[in-house]
Amino acid sequence: MTGAESTGRPAAAGPPPTSTPGPPSGPPGPVPGPLEPWPETVRWQPISRDLIWVELVRLAVVLAVVVLVAVIGWALSGHWLFGVGLAVALLLGAVRAFSIVRAVRAWGYAERDDDLLVRHGLLVRRLSIVPYARMQFVDVSAGPLERAFDLATVQLHTAAAASDARVPGLRPAEASRLRDRLTALGEDRAEGL
Repeated sequence: MTGAESTGRPAAAGPPPTSTPGPPSGPPGPVPGPLEPWPETVRWQPISRDLIWVELVRLAVVLAVVVLVAVIGWALSGHWLFGVGLAVALLLGAVRAFSIVRAVRAWGYAERDDDLLVRHGLLVRRLSIVPYARMQFVDVSAGPLERAFDLATVQLHTAAAASDARVPGLRPAEASRLRDRLTALGEDRAEGL
């Protein structure tokens, strides 16, 4: 007999075992959001940084027209509102130029076994998941500015217009490769339906 049993007193309660199951005592880990995987679980392919120049040239053309109209209006009328409009246009142009650089860097795409992921956006992040089996056709386009910078855009079309996705800023060889691969995968997956 042990000492506690021989005296008739109950044994003193010791500290609870350390391996008791229960909720973790530390703060909970991050809960995956609706934009997962962004970016840890997928290997994202960036788009060409030359798209920054394409977008900056487009902005410069629009800004030049607005500034020209404001300057002519100010010169002809002398009204101070044209000067304010000119200053606001230049300020907004500078902000937009800064955001273009960040927005182009936010674009990316990832090819998975059954779908293509496309992400973009700064303030409002957008993650499009396009199943290969749902693709109706893949379109490659390149406007004059894009061609000047040796770029192309791959546009994916599905049955639902809202789910169309595009990948801009690709080199023509990569755009052709992606188009051919997506088309082949779309045909393979559609046959399995």
